[in-house]
Amino acid sequence: MAEGMMKAFYGHEIYVQSAGVHSELEVDGFSVAVCDELGISLSGHTVRSFDDMRQWGDDLSSFDLVVALSPASQRRALDLTRHYHLEVEYWPIIDPTGLGNRREEKLDAYRAARDQIRDHMIRRFGAPIEA
Repeated sequence: MAEGMMKAFYGHEIYVQSAGVHSELEVDGFSVAVCDELGISLSGHTVRSFDDMRQWGDDLSSFDLVVALSPASQRRALDLTRHYHLEVEYWPIIDPTGLGNRREEKLDAYRAARDQIRDHMIRRFGAPIEA
């Protein structure tokens, strides 16, 4: 969700790549649905890990900032960047994956996570650029 929203909100003003601790999962359908509500398509997004990024040639030292959305990704980012002068920020975002029993409850949890991410982005990077 974060990468899709960054690209939609800020276009090419900011270079963004999302990565997690693991990459064996597919893009979550609930994430796709709640981003679609904002007109943001995640259909072309691929899940990748920090290790995938390194294999594909994305050098963390070329980034200015790593934003971690979970404690596990924060630990991994701090470990990977300990030899670089690179800022790592932690944005505490709820993990919606295990919340809710019914579809609408799950969507509400994903909306809450999406909205938390959006609010952090706007505080950090300013209002979205008008299309």
